[in-house]
Amino acid sequence: MSMTRQAEPAVTPPPAPGPKANDGRTAQRTPARRLLARPEVGVFLGVVVVLVFFLIAAPPMRDSSSMANILYQSSTIGIMALPVALLMIGGEVDLSAGVAVVTSALTASMLAYQLSMNIWVGVIAALAVSLAIGMFNGWFLMKTGLPSFLVTLGTFLILQGINLAVTKTVTGNVATDDISDMDGFAQAKALFASSFELGGVQVKITIVWWLVFAALAAWVLLRTKYGNWIFAVGGNKESARAVGVPVTFTKISLYMLVGFGAWFVGMHQLFSFNTVQSGEGVGQELIYIAAAVIGGCLMTGGYGSAIGPVFGAFMFGMVQQGIVYAGWNPDWFKAFLGVMLLGAVLINLWVQRTATRR
Repeated sequence: MSMTRQAEPAVTPPPAPGPKANDGRTAQRTPARRLLARPEVGVFLGVVVVLVFFLIAAPPMRDSSSMANILYQSSTIGIMALPVALLMIGGEVDLSAGVAVVTSALTASMLAYQLSMNIWVGVIAALAVSLAIGMFNGWFLMKTGLPSFLVTLGTFLILQGINLAVTKTVTGNVATDDISDMDGFAQAKALFASSFELGGVQVKITIVWWLVFAALAAWVLLRTKYGNWIFAVGGNKESARAVGVPVTFTKISLYMLVGFGAWFVGMHQLFSFNTVQSGEGVGQELIYIAAAVIGGCLMTGGYGSAIGPVFGAFMFGMVQQGIVYAGWNPDWFKAFLGVMLLGAVLINLWVQRTATRR
């Protein structure tokens, strides 16, 4: 009986080891690209260029006292730019932020002065009013589904009218009365508008508060669950809601943070000048938004940082004071701001494209 032997299947040897194929989706980005992906990189480069320019064009800027003054101007913008930036990362804007600062100061001043109460009563009442304005903006936005531009534009007009009408009715003037001799004024001034000496230079306390708030905002964004919620609702609120993110709470709380910033800056203005002009604040909301945009925050939401707006506010302070120190016509300030804004947007766009290029 004959036996047939079946042929064994040929075994293909494994290919020689070589470079691993990569379709681009798992490509490791270089350290330079990872650095460029940071939202604050573009504005940092812009700050360096503007600083060098004004150090050459305006020699008085080289003095430490001049730099302290620039930092002070930057801090009054930067304290408000921080919550505005967080709100923009969350996908919204607030056009009432500028007049809300004045509303806060007017509330504290008139309530305490007209009722002859301790100034701290007015300060606490102003905080409650500022938080209520922010809560209303957020609640109305979520309740109606209207764009934040329209909601806060309406609030802007309401507050602007209230500021003027109520101040004229209560004081008979467009400004509040001097509160410098009221009980509690010295303590409030020490907290909101004092200064201290450092290296022979007078440094405003708002600079310290600005840096503290920036560090706190950066920690919240990068290290907390709430920070993840902010990015999530700014990217896609429906997707965020589907995975359990409290969208309504996050949006309302962000507007309340803007209210807190408005209260703090309003108290600084009140205790710096002892009185408040009711028509001020108009146009400042654009400065805060521009500082956030220059700092790398996108108007579409879901992208940005807390450090970028710090550099953005510092750039504003440099330009504002640098024009004065250079002896130029200060009317050019707004033109410089427009150039800075467009330049920052282009730089941020280039940085993002470079960072994401495969």
